[in-house]
Amino acid sequence: MNAPRSTRVEVNGWVALDKPVGMTSTHAVARLKRMFNAKKAGHAGTLDPLASGILPVAFGEATKTVSFVQDGEKTYRFTIAWGAETDSDDADGTIVATSDHFPELEQISAALPAFTGRILQRPPVFSAIKVAGERAYDLARDGEMPVLAPRPVEIHSLELISFARESATFEARCGKGFYVRALARDLGRQLGCYGHIAALRRTRVGPFDEEGSVTLDELADAPAQALLRVEAGLMEMPQVLVDRNAAARLRRGQSILLRGRDAPETGPAYASCGGVVVAVGAVEHGELVPGRVFNLPF
Repeated sequence: MNAPRSTRVEVNGWVALDKPVGMTSTHAVARLKRMFNAKKAGHAGTLDPLASGILPVAFGEATKTVSFVQDGEKTYRFTIAWGAETDSDDADGTIVATSDHFPELEQISAALPAFTGRILQRPPVFSAIKVAGERAYDLARDGEMPVLAPRPVEIHSLELISFARESATFEARCGKGFYVRALARDLGRQLGCYGHIAALRRTRVGPFDEEGSVTLDELADAPAQALLRVEAGLMEMPQVLVDRNAAARLRRGQSILLRGRDAPETGPAYASCGGVVVAVGAVEHGELVPGRVFNLPF
C-alpha cells in the first residue's frame, strides 16, 4: 500500500520570529512550519526556553544560508541575579552554591573588561555540545554532569545597563559560540557572590533584529506577509549582480570572473540575477567560487 502523498508546499524565505519565553526553539520552528504548511524549515541559533527574542527561521532554499546567519554577530540583553549559582546557570536550575555577598557597582564595572575581547569560556553543562556522541544536557539530566573544555569566544562589547543590590542588567554583542549563561556563572564567581541568569532576551542575530521581527500572534493573522526573501540571511555580505549566462555557470557549480571596480576583492559574497539570489560563495583571485547554489525561478 502506497504511503499518502504529502500536502506540504515549497516555501522559500525567512521569518524573524520574536520567540516567547517558555518555548523551545524546536517547538517554535514546528509551529511556523505548520503555519506555512512548509516542506522544510530550520532555525539559525538555538534560543533557550527561558529566553525570548530573535529566532530566525529559514524555509526551503533559505536553509542553505543558515550557517552564514549563525556566524553573524548577536546581541543579548540579560539580567544576572546574584547570590546563587545553579547547575544550569539559569533560574530553571537547581541551586548548587550560595553567598550572602552582593557586589557593588564599582566592583561589577571593574570586572567587565576581563570578559570582553577574545576569551576562553567553558560552556554550561546543560548545553547541546556533544560528549562521546551524547548531548551534554542529556548526560546532565541523567546525573553525569560532564566536564566541558573551555572554548575561545569573542565578546565585542559588554555594557552594564542597570544595577540593583541583588541583580544587574547587561547588554552584550558577541560572536558565535558565546553562552550568556556561562558569563553569568563566571562573572558571579569572579565577584565572589555567585550568579545565574534571571532573564534573557536576544535582540539581534546577524542581519535580523527586533525591528523586522514578528510574534506568533502576528504570524497567525497574516503569515505570508512576514516571509522575507531568501537573501535576507545574506545581507551582511557583498552582493554581485550577474547576467543569465553567469548565473547558469554558477548554478552548475562553476566559478565566474568578476569585473568592475565595485566587485569585492576577497571574502564571502552572493550573486543575484534579476532580483533572485543565485549562489553564495567566496571571492578568490578575482573570481566568485560558488559554495552553495539556489534553485529559485528568475
